[in-house]
Amino acid sequence: MRHSNGIRRAALATTAVTAVAAAVTGILPGTALAASTTSTPPPACPASALQVSAWQAVHRPVGTGTGAAVVQFTNVSRRTCVLKGHPTVAGAGNGSPAHNTPLKVTRTGRAAAVTVRPHGKAWVKLTFVQVQGEADGYCVSGKKPVTYPTMVIGLQHSGKHQVALNDGVWAECDNKVTVTPVSPVKPS
Repeated sequence: MRHSNGIRRAALATTAVTAVAAAVTGILPGTALAASTTSTPPPACPASALQVSAWQAVHRPVGTGTGAAVVQFTNVSRRTCVLKGHPTVAGAGNGSPAHNTPLKVTRTGRAAAVTVRPHGKAWVKLTFVQVQGEADGYCVSGKKPVTYPTMVIGLQHSGKHQVALNDGVWAECDNKVTVTPVSPVKPS
């Protein structure tokens, strides 16, 4: 039985060393120390990393104005970055972002961070109170329709971008817009 006494002493010594190690590190025996798998998320896309374009949406309210538009953000930098949130929207008076008219924004959907790799894209959809009728048109509310050559689209931490529609001018009523959050899926 001499041999088993040696095994018992070795087991007791191992237990003592484990207890001291647990006391020093704060790790309980039998638990594993997980390797750090958290990495720093990419930073917000700076305004200089984005090329912004817009066109009239396929699915929009009935009328003769813009109705709805899709705004595309393309990462033209060499680094992956993140876009998040709902956009701000303002009509650029005289084509200048300094002379703009902020629109009342109604947000739809839940905002989540969208990672945009170099040359990757993300989108938002803007839906306006539609202009009705022909020629100058009219607003159902009785207000005058407004047209802008460009809009200023802003995203928190990613700047404000002056953008023209690639197929017309921005025409809307009541200075109101409903916006989706930034999405990795292109809306129609």
